Amino acid sequence: MYRIMIIEDDDTIRRIVADTLTKWQYEAVEVTRYDQVLKDFEQAEPHLVVIDINLPVYDGYYWCQQIRAVSKVPIIFLSSRNQNMDIIMAINMGGDDFIQKPFDLDILVTKISALIRRRYTYQEDASPGLTHQGLKLNLANSSMEYQGKSVELSRNELILLQLLMRNIGKIISREDFMQALWKEEQFVDDNTLTVNVNRMRKKIAALGLEDFIRTRKGMGYLIE
Repeated sequence: MYRIMIIEDDDTIRRIVADTLTKWQYEAVEVTRYDQVLKDFEQAEPHLVVIDINLPVYDGYYWCQQIRAVSKVPIIFLSSRNQNMDIIMAINMGGDDFIQKPFDLDILVTKISALIRRRYTYQEDASPGLTHQGLKLNLANSSMEYQGKSVELSRNELILLQLLMRNIGKIISREDFMQALWKEEQFVDDNTLTVNVNRMRKKIAALGLEDFIRTRKGMGYLIE
């Protein structure tokens, strides 16, 4: 699971971003000690940093420079500043991208995914936990492969299959699936999960692999 550090002093924005990233199967690390950002960074060892410019004590430019001195981790600036000079400074200080507030969460996640893919594709493709019984799950491009054939996965299918393939032999409950997909189960129609699982099963079967996902009645699903 990729770890994303969020350095944002607006509690509401920070928590919304963290919750969204968690739904997308990222591990969100929230920074609240604004005088010890570098120390928290070195302890957390994140794969990507999302940082605001306007921060208490020292601004985001300063902390970007401090991080760049010790790491090449991707950095996305998230700020209400919108002048060209702000964007230029952010990039010159070592930032990889700049998103202006107010922002669309889907755009933020897309940019994070793109940077993660470019920076860590080799390591992800090499992960043995994403290949089982000859089926390879490609997180980088949301697809799966089997015996030379491939098929694209929807966002939900990717999350579901990733959760199963990271827990081979373990039963994943319907509640765990719904938590991973939608965070708040009370807003989810249970039949929606069944539809997603069945659609994913059909795609896997179409590749030539039958009964890849097993059902344990009253308990959940697993890959043996």
